[in-house]
Amino acid sequence: VLRRESKCIFLFVCFCLLAFLGKAQTNDLGARLKETLAGKAATVGVAVIFNGNELITVNNMYRYPMMSTFKFHQALSVLDYLNKNEKDLNTEILVKQSQLLANTHSPMRDANPKGNFTMSVGDLLKYTLIDSDNNACDVLFDLIGGPKVTEKYIHKLGIEDVAISQTESLMHANPDNCMLNWCKPSSAVLLLETFLQQPICNKSQKLFIQRAMADCSTGKDKLKAGLPKDVLLAHKTGSSDRNEYGYKIADNDMGFVVLPNGQYYTIAVFVMNSRESDKKNARIIADVSRVVYEYFVEHYKKQAY
Repeated sequence: VLRRESKCIFLFVCFCLLAFLGKAQTNDLGARLKETLAGKAATVGVAVIFNGNELITVNNMYRYPMMSTFKFHQALSVLDYLNKNEKDLNTEILVKQSQLLANTHSPMRDANPKGNFTMSVGDLLKYTLIDSDNNACDVLFDLIGGPKVTEKYIHKLGIEDVAISQTESLMHANPDNCMLNWCKPSSAVLLLETFLQQPICNKSQKLFIQRAMADCSTGKDKLKAGLPKDVLLAHKTGSSDRNEYGYKIADNDMGFVVLPNGQYYTIAVFVMNSRESDKKNARIIADVSRVVYEYFVEHYKKQAY
């Protein structure tokens, strides 16, 4: 369990380092990103933490709908639930037919259409993190006590700029509910850093989550498309329907990038209220990913030699 003093110090340092970054470097990346985002019919928020301690953000003042990126947050709270209740990832639970909603993305349902089967918590997490399965997500919410349990856990880690109150079924029932699960890009990368740097779960659980995120099957045209093939990305995507005015509520991607030499950075790109096509939204995220990667190689990778 994290000591509160260490958590607070860690998060304080992450936030404060932004103010102490060399202005030339910060402004340089900010200028590159603003040029990349110029003329786009969308609001785009970006946050990056380099080398575990240098935070850079663009348009971080807004609350961005999280969509399925919150499944990473949920996964961490599920691990917390397991550890508190002396259970593990092999713990099996019953998935009822009533929990397999029809009009939602669910490879788990497609593979088990009759329902009333048992599945391990680990396999449910694979469905949520790899395939972004909405029914598996809500089954896990039922297990731990609802989305507010996840929100409370994330806040307990010291990360405040995030709200999680809606299940996938509630968001599908009313698109306006998508706005109620929100975060700022900075809170997304701070959570990724907390996961990577702090002992909030055991090593095998951490490796399990990392592998699932590295195997993510969604959003290959987003962050991943902006990176060289030999660079590892472990991430979680999120995407919405369009509202009655034709705006895309959100198109998101967040994760960590690991270079062959072991250096890494965390990144979150959130696109909201977009009039662009889905393909262009993905291209925006990919272009940001490329710009950040090139900047990292230019300013940070050389420090390892």
